[in-house]
Amino acid sequence: MKRFAAVLLTLAVLLCPSVRAAGPGISAASAILIDGESGRVLYAQNAEEERPIASITKLMTALVAVESHPDLSEVVTIRPEWTGVEGSSMYLKAGEELTLEALLYGLLLASGNDAAVAIAGFCAGDVDTFVAWMNDKAAELGMEHTHFENPNGLNDEGHYSTAADMAALARVVMEHEALAKIVGTRSITVAGRTLTNHNKLLWRYEGCTGLKTGYTDRAGRTLVSCAERDGQRLIAVTLNDPNDWADHAALFDYGFAHYRSAMLALANRTFRMLPVTGSLNRFVPVYTASDVYYPLTEGELVKARVELPERVEAPIQGGTIAGRLLFTLDGAVIGETYLLYAGDVADDRAGRGLFGRVLDWFRAGEADTLATVCCRWISDSNL
Repeated sequence: MKRFAAVLLTLAVLLCPSVRAAGPGISAASAILIDGESGRVLYAQNAEEERPIASITKLMTALVAVESHPDLSEVVTIRPEWTGVEGSSMYLKAGEELTLEALLYGLLLASGNDAAVAIAGFCAGDVDTFVAWMNDKAAELGMEHTHFENPNGLNDEGHYSTAADMAALARVVMEHEALAKIVGTRSITVAGRTLTNHNKLLWRYEGCTGLKTGYTDRAGRTLVSCAERDGQRLIAVTLNDPNDWADHAALFDYGFAHYRSAMLALANRTFRMLPVTGSLNRFVPVYTASDVYYPLTEGELVKARVELPERVEAPIQGGTIAGRLLFTLDGAVIGETYLLYAGDVADDRAGRGLFGRVLDWFRAGEADTLATVCCRWISDSNL
């Protein structure tokens, strides 16, 4: 049975302990600011309250569309029942042919309610089936306080979400290359139409990379936006906010001023030398499998926990898992990476006779001592 050494280490203290800066004062009924990489909540105000969300619904419409029909060059022939939908429109005409990509631009830039219905009808065969897919996707993403009744966000008692749920959705949308490109486009001409993005932050806020606006008389002004600076991505959501442009700028300013994306681990870095029994190779290196970044603010303390065997026995296959390196903040795990063996290690015992096996016995005892020294040295220096 393998014995694992769990070593707790203080990894980083950012400056000195201090009182955390107060969040921005904003006018939204609900709001949230998250780090786009980790999902950490940097600011929240009534973020779990269920509210109507208007046209930011179309972010889910777009996501379900591209996941069900990834070929955006598919041609869609517009049916009569997809035209003349109330509210904002890209003015589709029965019988005209557009690519799915053109419809997505009409959906996310012009906020076309007709584009939403056309996309739903084309992708699923009918709108009701598509809306069921939207709700399935919401459940998959853990959006527990979200329910959709239509693909465009028009008023319906059973159509609602929360700022927190919409932020989670926005993270996924921004990870999709085609959608990130569309929501960040200021203006484009497609299918004989010049479409201009309703999101004024693309012009007004340095580093804004897009997402979606919304409005109905019932929902008020809703907005999901994303901004990036120095490799750090922030996502903001406000619901029922009469001053959403200014409030999103204030949220982003707060996030960029008070949080920095800290590097906790880098991929493919040798982390430790593990003692090996049963081989002429006395030690095998283990390395970090992935990068780990997390946004931290002044005075926060991160701890690392190392889970590795005290020694290992040959044979060993390179690239397999040796253990884990976990990072915690206030007792909660905020990131982790596997520790992998750097190379193959053969079992040499079969051809070395009695003397070799006796030597292994002595080395095993020596390895315990070396492992203890190694752990202490790395604990004091490497992290």
